[in-house]
Amino acid sequence: MTLLLVLSLLAYAFVILSCLLAWGRLPIPELPNDYVPVTQISVIIPVRNEARHILALLQDLERQHYPSELLEVLVVDDHSEDGTAALVEQFLLTSSLRIRLVPLREQLGGFGKKAAVKQGIAQAQGELLAFTDGDCRVQSEWLRLFAYTFETRRAVFISGPVCFHNTHTLLERMQLVEFASLIGVGGASIGLRQPNMCNGANLAYTRQVFEEVGGFAGNEGIASGDDEFLLHKVSRLYPDRIVFLKHGQAIVHTEARKTVSSFLAQRVRWASKWKAYQEWHVQLVALVVFAVNLLLFLAIPATLFGSMGLGTLIGAYAAKFVVDFLFLKRILAFMGRGMFLKYMLPLQLVYIPYVLYTAILGLLGRYEWKGRTIRNHDR
Repeated sequence: MTLLLVLSLLAYAFVILSCLLAWGRLPIPELPNDYVPVTQISVIIPVRNEARHILALLQDLERQHYPSELLEVLVVDDHSEDGTAALVEQFLLTSSLRIRLVPLREQLGGFGKKAAVKQGIAQAQGELLAFTDGDCRVQSEWLRLFAYTFETRRAVFISGPVCFHNTHTLLERMQLVEFASLIGVGGASIGLRQPNMCNGANLAYTRQVFEEVGGFAGNEGIASGDDEFLLHKVSRLYPDRIVFLKHGQAIVHTEARKTVSSFLAQRVRWASKWKAYQEWHVQLVALVVFAVNLLLFLAIPATLFGSMGLGTLIGAYAAKFVVDFLFLKRILAFMGRGMFLKYMLPLQLVYIPYVLYTAILGLLGRYEWKGRTIRNHDR
């Protein structure tokens, strides 16, 4: 077992340190002072029960430094039960934005985020489609940065960074640190031209490429993954035209889960799509992460029963901590959250059992989300 643990740690260190180097090589775009966008953008926001948040997001979109004639906003309502639709209808009466409320019709795709995204795309008029979630906040240069990246780098798929804000409790701050690692690995993997992760709260891609890869065909039965499955499909055709938008003004902010149960439900939802990944490099990274956490977990009883030395156990945990520390220090600094690095310590105490728990439940493909019981199926 000691040999397996060492090998898994070496593989994990190789993956994370490769990501660290790739992150450092990602360019940071600089918007020229005289830059004038020419791209028609449709912002598509799939929502379900976001009455507490949707108005703040729409107000952010009103404050975008983007030509109003080139911008439209589509809020696709997935059968909300909390008055979300009524709030949007009231807002659009006085807004300077071109906003459309699009009810998700049962006969046109049922329910769920993929159906909402698909219906939004069907009604959008823009060349570039930008996506975020109803509980997010966007900065005033968000769309200009998308357009500039699209126009100057011929990008067909752009992934942006996401960070938590309003983190007041220990649980929320540990989530911020853990989530930053996912964003960092996702961005670095795009830089390595082996993309594995992105986040639907901050995405843009062209209508043309969505249609060219067949949209969500082939993974309709997986409720989650509207972002990553599409990323993988696009990468097969255009590996050099996928961009991670590494810019502080491109960061989209959202809130962490408020309870342990809602946090675990979210992560189980994310993990439920892993077994459907087809790219070998994506599967390999998932396997390495799972294996190192499983072996570190098993190392504790192995030490207690005398089949592994205490020094080996401490050394293994210390090695993983150092690798994670080096990577997270860089990512959190980019996000302006360097002071949260200290929350790595309590996170390490719960991270291993959390990863194993969510991975195993995710394989079952059944979970609760936003008042619905979701069960994945193959088709």
